[in-house]
Amino acid sequence: MSDTAPCGEESSKPRSGAFTRRAALIGTAAIAAGAAVAEPSQASPTGPNGHGMVTPTSYADAGNIPVSEPNQVLTFGPIAFEVPGRPVPLEIKVNVPAVGGNLPIILMSHGHGASNFLSSLRGCGPLVDFWAAHGFVVIQPTHLDSTVLGLRETDHPEAPLFWKTRAQDMSFILDHLDEIEAAVPGLGRSTFMADPGSPGRTRLDRRRVAVAGFSLGGHTAAMLLGMRTTDPADGSRVHLPDARIKAGVILAAPGVADEHTNQEMLDRYPVNKYTDFSTMTAPALVVAGDRDLNPMFSDRLSYRWDAYTLAPGPKTLLMMHGAEHILGGISGYDAAETSDENPARVAVLRAMVWAYLRSQLYPADPAWQHAVAALEIGSVESKEAAGAGGRQ
Repeated sequence: MSDTAPCGEESSKPRSGAFTRRAALIGTAAIAAGAAVAEPSQASPTGPNGHGMVTPTSYADAGNIPVSEPNQVLTFGPIAFEVPGRPVPLEIKVNVPAVGGNLPIILMSHGHGASNFLSSLRGCGPLVDFWAAHGFVVIQPTHLDSTVLGLRETDHPEAPLFWKTRAQDMSFILDHLDEIEAAVPGLGRSTFMADPGSPGRTRLDRRRVAVAGFSLGGHTAAMLLGMRTTDPADGSRVHLPDARIKAGVILAAPGVADEHTNQEMLDRYPVNKYTDFSTMTAPALVVAGDRDLNPMFSDRLSYRWDAYTLAPGPKTLLMMHGAEHILGGISGYDAAETSDENPARVAVLRAMVWAYLRSQLYPADPAWQHAVAALEIGSVESKEAAGAGGRQ
């Protein structure tokens, strides 16, 4: 279950459950500074500050999809947590809009690719930069399967995928939002807020949490949304949903094993034999490419959207036309592993995800309706909880 390809020293050992700030604060400017979107609002199709669409080179570019005005972004990391039983500390990176309060949260899970840094908190920049520029706090962990940690070929019982601890990493992050907020300059109530006097004690809106994941990260996201599997080591059923997560995005995730699945892959990654989407009841957007066919995993094209087909509603499938596994280049900027590099596709995809999460977390926000109406290089299909499907 892998993608086709997708600082500082601590002064003392952190105690269990505590964090060490080993980070530099990096400010990166979007096209224009503006108030981060915190409450439902009408998305503007005219681009930042009414000046037309931003240039294709901007990390705030949304293609032809109407989105909010972009904001400046602050990136802080890594923050290291000592987690009981984990062979190395859990490191995370936090991407924060420079202003605004009551900000929704996205937990982003990287893939299992062979690149040195894309399978870590350094990956998926084209997605996380955009989402943070448009009003989300995006938190990225480095999972234990990351190439940079060198644990894939060890005798650790979860190697090489560390599929179970990946989901546990995300729940741990939600358990420790107080410490994360305290560690990140400007994330607590401060002068960075457009309205420091607004109600509440934090810039984070903990009622509105989403998870997103790419490739193996999509498997991680699916587990947190209710997918079940079986631990090949002992045959026990594993079900790790987190009720604090209200919606999710599953990007190019592995599907269900059948007669089309590559047996050598299943021998190497036996957990892939047991994927069960029938219990994944939380709302989710499943994103797939209609050219994402890799016989090393399955010679069935629909394998990458089983999370939609085989899960109960409410689910939505976003099919990106002409896209292969990296979906145009979402795993990193100018990533060598991208076989179908297409910045315009990436711009549209990340804007569609933004719009979906806006409307899921803020039901009065029509962002998704407007995004679907504007979509030109993909198609959308949805089904409700009762199982009735229909094309949009």
